[in-house]
Amino acid sequence: MAGSPPLESVPTTASPDHDAIAAVVQHYLAGARSGRGDDMRPAFHEDATVFGYVGPDLFAGPIALLFAWNDENGPATDLRARVASIDLAGTVATVRLELENWTGYRFTDLFTLLKVDGEWRIMNKVFHLHA
Repeated sequence: MAGSPPLESVPTTASPDHDAIAAVVQHYLAGARSGRGDDMRPAFHEDATVFGYVGPDLFAGPIALLFAWNDENGPATDLRARVASIDLAGTVATVRLELENWTGYRFTDLFTLLKVDGEWRIMNKVFHLHA
């Protein structure tokens, strides 16, 4: 993404799949930084889901909930992101992403991805909102 800072990452054995997964994460981060859910939409499968707690309340359902929250929350222009891990097994992968200063919030995101029709897509996002 033009203008997006590069991701920090743990050392891994580079592969085309790792690069493609990192590009999916970049779409997600571009949307966070712009504050526009539509900018992160290409990272997710249309049937993706999101789960996590905001205080005592469960935030859960279709990924459209995340897009709407992001639109309402606005741009996270000072967001810092670090890929803590990518675990790959054939057509499935997991990514752990550490996020700081998402408009003042700190998150740990865990993504499950599936390679669908040759393209990596996030199928599920589970997050922890740090106090």
